[in-house]
Amino acid sequence: MYHHRSSCFASAPLLLLIHDFLLASFFDTAATQIGSFKPDFRIFLTPVIEFLVSKKSPLLVNMYTYFIYVNNMGAVSLEYALLTSNKTVVSDGSNSYGNLFFLLLDTVYAALEKSRAGSVKIVVSETGWPTSGGTAASADNARTYVNNLIRIVKTGSPRRPELPIETYLLLDFDVSFQNNC
Repeated sequence: MYHHRSSCFASAPLLLLIHDFLLASFFDTAATQIGSFKPDFRIFLTPVIEFLVSKKSPLLVNMYTYFIYVNNMGAVSLEYALLTSNKTVVSDGSNSYGNLFFLLLDTVYAALEKSRAGSVKIVVSETGWPTSGGTAASADNARTYVNNLIRIVKTGSPRRPELPIETYLLLDFDVSFQNNC
């Protein structure tokens, strides 16, 4: 949440907390070609997006492939969520996605572009994989996710291949602890 207390904060990046369990409900579809913000959220998001464009500030997004995986078991494979898939899982016509992280990121970019905010950069302000407390939560899976993430963020996403992805990791978290917060 942004609170304007003085002009010194006027150009600060704005943090919009979008956890993955909400991220899916923020969009009409996960397909990046037609990804857009749902009408119910546009009244809130439009002023935020306009502010970011005017200040040339990034949109900070919390992005957890883990929560998409556990909330859609059967539809989303563990390999896709851990960024280890060796094949295209989703194709939107011009881009192919072998990992869920890029698909989520590019869906947010598609929604920003449809909101006339294609110039807004996305910073992944929080991501990670839990080490305990839930389905598929383990130190091995967390290590796999982090190692693959470090490798892929250097290259940029299929929609923005020229732009490395500024990403911040939350390490060693317990899902059961987060659910009680």
